Amino acid sequence: MHSIAIQVPASDLTRNGRRPTDPAARSSVIGVWATASRRKVIIRGSGGDITESGPWQQVSRLANPLVNEVLIPMGKKDDWNSRSPFGDAVFDSYVEHPELSNLLPALYPGVFPHLARLDASGKPRADLLAILHTGIPTGIIPGFQNYTGPRHADLLRLNMAIPPSRHPDILGVIGGDLAGFPNGRRVQDDVVTIELRALAGITYPLIDPNYKPDAAASKVTDGLTPANSGVHYLDRFPFLGEPHSGFYTPSK
Repeated sequence: MHSIAIQVPASDLTRNGRRPTDPAARSSVIGVWATASRRKVIIRGSGGDITESGPWQQVSRLANPLVNEVLIPMGKKDDWNSRSPFGDAVFDSYVEHPELSNLLPALYPGVFPHLARLDASGKPRADLLAILHTGIPTGIIPGFQNYTGPRHADLLRLNMAIPPSRHPDILGVIGGDLAGFPNGRRVQDDVVTIELRALAGITYPLIDPNYKPDAAASKVTDGLTPANSGVHYLDRFPFLGEPHSGFYTPSK
């Protein structure tokens, strides 16, 4: 069983039946997350039959991509997956001090000296906390905000007053495209590269203008581009083109 929840501001999503038009208004922003649940009791018969019974139990959730996979430690994953975002402040430390940020300077000696000093300082990553747990407030990025309030919660936030981009950039907001991730998530957004670059320090100047990201921070990538992703996109819903057989159309 799957469910999707939407957090909306105190005011209505729309005014007079129209979509929001003011990107600076709190009422223009929604927060979304999804869950997956299964029955508590599963009996597998000798003939392959499966019988399920008992109440439904939440076993997984998702809002911002890769939070559970990258930021939440192995021993906390089941706990994180069983909760709602309402109490995510208890996981702040994993966002403010991400393990991967500590690993990058160790894995690539001399490549991330600024990130190494930032990690060694013990300063919390307030940039990541804003991006993932509160949304980005007004005044940080010109013309943009997706702030849902002071409560810390892992939500995929969308400012509905920002129109779709005529020329989407797969790097979203860090690529100068305010209609892309972390403002919602389009199917073509390269969320892995975006989050890796954020972890590498490219977004830290948002809260500390004196910080200069390492040159390598803007080079980190998962290697995907529209040309080599192997995915055909449509200009209308469901946006993903018909998948090809992996047997007859092997990846390049």
